[in-house]
Amino acid sequence: MQFDATIDYPADAERVARMLASEEFVQREIAASGALDSSVEILRDGDAFTVTTRRKMPTHQVPAKFRSLVGQSLDVRLVQAWEAAAPDGSRPGTLSLDIAGAPVRVTARMVLEPVGAQASRWRLAGDITASIPLFGKPIEKAAAGAINDVVAIERRIGLEYLAEHPA
Repeated sequence: MQFDATIDYPADAERVARMLASEEFVQREIAASGALDSSVEILRDGDAFTVTTRRKMPTHQVPAKFRSLVGQSLDVRLVQAWEAAAPDGSRPGTLSLDIAGAPVRVTARMVLEPVGAQASRWRLAGDITASIPLFGKPIEKAAAGAINDVVAIERRIGLEYLAEHPA
């Protein structure tokens, strides 16, 4: 199942990239997601960076009929790898999300791009695959709903963070 999402930020792409690579921002986003436990690793290579989070998530977003398949919690690994900024200020990246013990995978291409002097847009487009015979489509739909929730949280936390950390 394909999905896409967009977040518009009232800050230039360089400032948003600094936010995305900030442990404070990532920790706030994790806390807002309802994670029961988590870890964060941020690796920098010049202007490029990779943010890897591991989260133990409650199963309340899993449809009730599938909860017995996943247990009391989900172990989710999310990797966002951002390349160095291009001369125009845009920054491509990739996203991958894996759930331990579940045949569900999310992969996406991302781009952070300037859309004005003090504005930028984060775009995400990808695929959700659930390789479970007969149940794959309902699980993919549930995962798409969870992704929409995560994007909404990231938008809210990002706007708060940028308001609290002026340029």
